[in-house]
Amino acid sequence: MSKFPVSDFSEKTFTAQDGLELYYRDYGDPYSERTPVLCLPGLTRNSADFHRVARRIATGRRVICPDYRGRGKSAYDPNPENYIPATYLNDIRHLLTLTGIHHFVVIGTSLGGLIGMALALVIPSAVKAAVLNDIGPEIANNGRERIMHHIGTPSSPPNWEAAVAKFRALFPKLSLQTDEEWLDATRATFRVDTNGIFHCNWDLAIVKPLLAQQTLPDLWPIFHALDRVPVLGVRGELSDLLLPETFERMAAEHPNFTALTVANTGHVPSLWEPESQAAIDHFFAGL
Repeated sequence: MSKFPVSDFSEKTFTAQDGLELYYRDYGDPYSERTPVLCLPGLTRNSADFHRVARRIATGRRVICPDYRGRGKSAYDPNPENYIPATYLNDIRHLLTLTGIHHFVVIGTSLGGLIGMALALVIPSAVKAAVLNDIGPEIANNGRERIMHHIGTPSSPPNWEAAVAKFRALFPKLSLQTDEEWLDATRATFRVDTNGIFHCNWDLAIVKPLLAQQTLPDLWPIFHALDRVPVLGVRGELSDLLLPETFERMAAEHPNFTALTVANTGHVPSLWEPESQAAIDHFFAGL
């Protein structure tokens, strides 16, 4: 049992190799003998999305939740060309070195899942297991186009009530149930400046490298870098990014794959759903 209150986390920063200051949350006991967890958010998202999950897991192990550059409380990159997976991968490897984490379980939502696969490819002995949240080695075009439009469009609601309403309108297929859950997700989506003006909680310039990318590489070899470790795959039943046939192929080709489909949910499941919590608890019980 951790000696630290599980509702608490430390806010920390580190300097990336190119000098940018990046932020992360550090939950749980850093001296726990159990395998630590690295939580990697989606393309525009940040560490706040994992608070409920991290708080649950941190009763028995350390949990690290970073903000990518250009998101949340991390600095924005003056060169938008750096907003690419290779840069994020380098930042995360640097963070792992600084925190003294040599092996870990990765929980990756959307882009975070792709980075988790890449970590298994470049440092294969480090990744001990993976939770892939609504992501796989094939990305449906309709979901990609919707996301591309969203991330490059500025938004400035007048107050939090309007921000929640806008967020709910943009993502009506999320599994969030209570007003508190919708507010928590919305607070991770917007930031308020010193003048009280609302902004998207990411650098809109992150879309620029994506717009320049015409085709995606074959990601199946990267997915198969996880073949030697247990994988829990979570898919929203209504997801337009991870199609059911891709999810079925992932389960068929991976030797130790547990599949969970969250009913009546689009991209992405929050991992707060009761069935997601139960699946994660069961998955981590064996790690």
